[in-house]
Amino acid sequence: MALFMESMDATVISTSLPAIAADIGTTSVALKLAFTAYYVAMGIFVPMSAWLADRYGCRNVLRFSMALFILGSLGCAASQSLAHFVCARFIEGAGAAFMAPVARLALFRVTPREELVSATSWLTIPPTVAPMFGPPLGGFLTTYVAWQWIFVVNLPMAIAGIVLITRLMADPIRLPTGRLDLFGLVLVAISLSGLVFGASLISMPVLPAWLGLSGMMLGAAAGIAYFAHARKSADPVLDLRVFREPTFRATTIGTTLMLMGCAALPFLTALMLQLGFGMDAFQSGLLVFSGAIGALAAKFVVAPLFKRLGFRRAMTCSALLAGIGIGVKATLLPSTPALLIVLLLFVNGLIRSVYFTGHAVLTVADTSPEQAGHATAIAAVSRPVASALSFAMAGGLLTFLSSGGTNTIGDFHMAIGLGAALCGSAALAFLICRPSRNPS
Repeated sequence: MALFMESMDATVISTSLPAIAADIGTTSVALKLAFTAYYVAMGIFVPMSAWLADRYGCRNVLRFSMALFILGSLGCAASQSLAHFVCARFIEGAGAAFMAPVARLALFRVTPREELVSATSWLTIPPTVAPMFGPPLGGFLTTYVAWQWIFVVNLPMAIAGIVLITRLMADPIRLPTGRLDLFGLVLVAISLSGLVFGASLISMPVLPAWLGLSGMMLGAAAGIAYFAHARKSADPVLDLRVFREPTFRATTIGTTLMLMGCAALPFLTALMLQLGFGMDAFQSGLLVFSGAIGALAAKFVVAPLFKRLGFRRAMTCSALLAGIGIGVKATLLPSTPALLIVLLLFVNGLIRSVYFTGHAVLTVADTSPEQAGHATAIAAVSRPVASALSFAMAGGLLTFLSSGGTNTIGDFHMAIGLGAALCGSAALAFLICRPSRNPS
């Protein structure tokens, strides 16, 4: 329920951006600050997820995170300005920061290695099914009711999730915890906030450009300081020594590039279909729906595919095919038959789902139980940061290309094409770092 709610929220908003922007007095591109705030919050709080899970138990952390997430959702529904909306999305991101990493950590600790692919595939079904309902539900509520309801629907899911966790979930074995590395946590928070918000401000100068540059410089300096701190600390909040493991290193680098290319695609696709093709929110949501169906279909082929091809070859091919598929999307026009758009989105969703299922397995496949928490946390940190940079690049390119505050279809094609190149480049990580063909 936690993963379903988080993924539903991430996709249900994509078709509602123009309506939200008009209602709170801003622009659709400016709303990317809300996406950025969400991912910055995840980047700040994810590093402590494994420590909290071991100290307080996975059940307690998951229940707390769902309560915090729903608080942010209700804040979004009540927003009357861009600043209010951004703050509420930050609270949502803080809640989401613990959901996926704690769930995956619990799964890893109770599942035998030989069953990890199958179990991970089941775990990824809820966040795969949710995007099937997100875009059409968001489009329907925005077009025929009110956009605020896309956040209110989280309330019954959160209540149901907390009840189910309380009744059904047993805590896995907890590993001993030392003191929380507060100094390292502060450095990580400053680094991520500075880099992501700095990039966002530069790409969309709602404030002077020097503030964005200063933020990025501060973030880079804090990152360098954390690297020095982590080398000396006995128990850093993010143990970077896990990068010595080739499989984890290749997976993290490749997935960072993949997310930088594809995280903003729902945002770009929904805006292109509405602002470029003249569709309403419900129509664009129905088309985006097909990508999630493809992602769900991948769950039935991913295990035999990895067994036949091996992880390295399967991940390399899926990254290359994802780049090609997204590149084809950059050629769509209003005259393109809807059936062809649906087919393309379906295939793209299937290919990306194969990649991200492999990513979920490889993150912890060759790590020790002691390293698993750090590996999960680092992978979870890289995800929101890469996603935030994806939105920053996409929004910045659209702002740069806009004429009089409006964008042409060609502008969206260029932004999608940039994403295609980044996704395709993820294959290089698996060619260079050479992870195991079939991790233990």
